[in-house]
Amino acid sequence: MRNVVGLVLGGGKGTRLFPLTAQRSKPAVPLAAKYRLIDIPIANCINSGIDRIYLLTQFNSVSLHRHIRQTYNFDGFHGGFVEILAAQQTIEGADWYQGTADAVRKNLRYIQQPGIKYVLILSGDQLYRMDYQDMIRTHKESKADVTIGALPVDREAARGFGIMRLNDQGRVLGFVEKPKTDAEIETVRMDPAWIDARGIESKGRDCLASMGIYLFERDLLVELLSKTTHEDFGKEVFPMAIDNHQVNVHLFDGYWEDIGTIRSFFDANLDLAKPDPPFEFYRPDSPIYTRPRFLPASKISGTHIDQTLIADGCVIEQGTRIENSVIGLRCRIGKNVTIRNSIIMGADFFESEADCDRHASSGLPIIGIGDNCVIENSIIDKNCRLGEGAIVRPDGRMEADLTNPEIYIRDGILVAPKGATIPAGWSVAGR
Repeated sequence: MRNVVGLVLGGGKGTRLFPLTAQRSKPAVPLAAKYRLIDIPIANCINSGIDRIYLLTQFNSVSLHRHIRQTYNFDGFHGGFVEILAAQQTIEGADWYQGTADAVRKNLRYIQQPGIKYVLILSGDQLYRMDYQDMIRTHKESKADVTIGALPVDREAARGFGIMRLNDQGRVLGFVEKPKTDAEIETVRMDPAWIDARGIESKGRDCLASMGIYLFERDLLVELLSKTTHEDFGKEVFPMAIDNHQVNVHLFDGYWEDIGTIRSFFDANLDLAKPDPPFEFYRPDSPIYTRPRFLPASKISGTHIDQTLIADGCVIEQGTRIENSVIGLRCRIGKNVTIRNSIIMGADFFESEADCDRHASSGLPIIGIGDNCVIENSIIDKNCRLGEGAIVRPDGRMEADLTNPEIYIRDGILVAPKGATIPAGWSVAGR
């Protein structure tokens, strides 16, 4: 694995995750109470023995850069690193990254260094656990030029993915982006017996979806990007490679979720709070790493808590009921609060007693959840202030932009953006 370098693509705007991406990049969005999305691909690399990792960034990247700097520091003797490659002006060009392929093209000099044979290209917004050594083994055994991660899916799910057509040897012959009709799906359908024969139970699934995980021979990747102006891997570079080079798949059948929308983010987080979650953080053999914080243990008294993740540094007062939720760092939750099916991201800092007294005298709620609040089917971003008795839950609309306070409804989920203040007694119905 010493001749493999990982490239994590983290520069997209993340518009479908707005307003969570209003002040941060998509890979910096909090996950599972104490992690960030970017921790997943980096941890997978480290656990797979890949310790040279570049992160390509562009939009709203300050908090992401801070997280990387404070988290991933390798020892000076090992030679590993997680290096940020931010969009920048150079002699060759002054443009922003125009797409995933263009971002890599503008940084080719870093992967052309000696000792690199393979380039593993990853997304910064997916939740899964994979040993990339298995993928590299598949790549070598098939003598492929490019190998792509492939996930078996049924026909209904296939309509939301790029679907590949293979020959019997696993070589990719064709690719259809999000097929909408049965006729389109038939052109890329695989025999389930082919999937079964490779050690993965098809369970009726007859389509292979692209996971957006690519392993390239380094010299080929340099050639493909140097001789073209293609801007996107999935839509341009990958189809071109199919036509002119041997592209094979590496089958994967574990949990994999693309955290691209408010709904997928919401569902993935709440699934992690279940007694038997589809993705397990409690794995000593392949831990998920994140920034170490020096926070006190959470203090909880007189509360009912069920099927909930609670991070460090929280204070939860008596009479509160929390069900099927995720409670992030430094959450301050008052008395007789009800929280159901919600994500409370917490705070970036503790307010001092003097600050709390000053806010109380001015009528501004403290950072956290005030007494007697009700929160259901909602996402409360960091550093939000909820006044006493506020009722925070959607009203049945799928999409809405509210003002005074600035609140959003996306995919039927109410989202309070970072730093929002919701006054005492507020509710959507009362507006």
